[in-house]
Amino acid sequence: MSTKYITYLRTPIGQLKITADETAVNSILFVFNDTEMEEENLNQVVTQCKKELAEYFAGKRKEFDVPTRQTGTEFQQRVWSELVKIPYGKTVSYNDIAIALGDKKSVRVVGSSNGKNQISIIVPCHRVIGKDGSLTGYAGGLWRKEWLLKHEKEFSGGEKQMEMF
Repeated sequence: MSTKYITYLRTPIGQLKITADETAVNSILFVFNDTEMEEENLNQVVTQCKKELAEYFAGKRKEFDVPTRQTGTEFQQRVWSELVKIPYGKTVSYNDIAIALGDKKSVRVVGSSNGKNQISIIVPCHRVIGKDGSLTGYAGGLWRKEWLLKHEKEFSGGEKQMEMF
C-alpha cells in the first residue's frame, strides 16, 4: 500500500485538501468542515501542487505541470482527458464534450463523469457549462464555479464565452 501525502491550501474560495501518492496528485477537494482535516504529510508532489495552485489563485499560472492521476472508469478517464484540453478562461458545454468523445447522446454520462472529477481546478470541470450558457452543477458549489470563471476571465484578458476546443 502506498503512502498518502496530504497538504492544505487556503484560497479565496475556501480551504483545499490536496492528496497524492509518491508520483502524482490524486485529489484536490474543498474542505467543508474543519473536522475533516487530517495531519499534513508532505512530499514533493503535494508541495509542488500547493505552489502551483497558489500561483493560479494569484493570477500567475494558467497551466499546471504537477502530475495527476485519479481512479475512474475508462469513460470517466476520457471525459477528464477532454477537460484538461479546455483552455484557461474559456468554457465549453457538456454537449461539446460528448461530441468531442464521438457520441452526442452521452451528454448525461459526461455530466456525471464531470461531477466525479476529484482533481478540482487542475482538471477544470468548472469550465463546463450548460448548452445555453448557464452555470450548472459544481461539487464545490455554484458560487465557487462562478468565482473561478470570473478569476480566469480577469487574468486571461478574454471574454467568458463558450468556445469549442
